[in-house]
Amino acid sequence: MALEIIGPKIVFILGITNILSILLVFLSCRCLIGIKFVNKMWQKYNWYKKFYSKHCYFWWIFIISVLLHAIFAFIIFGNPF
Repeated sequence: MALEIIGPKIVFILGITNILSILLVFLSCRCLIGIKFVNKMWQKYNWYKKFYSKHCYFWWIFIISVLLHAIFAFIIFGNPF
């Protein structure tokens, strides 16, 4: 009963978490966004060095949120096939 009410909200929040965490990964990655951009930001801004140092944590947040999102979606909405 409670999962039916709060479940879709959890799935929605995890979906938003997926989007935000992949944006963090994208903005802190040398491979995806380009070495020139990262080097420019690295040289100019100290806050970007701290942000860049968290890149691996952003991946973990993304992976965990995708797994939880998929698990809750299957539990709440079922298998569509």
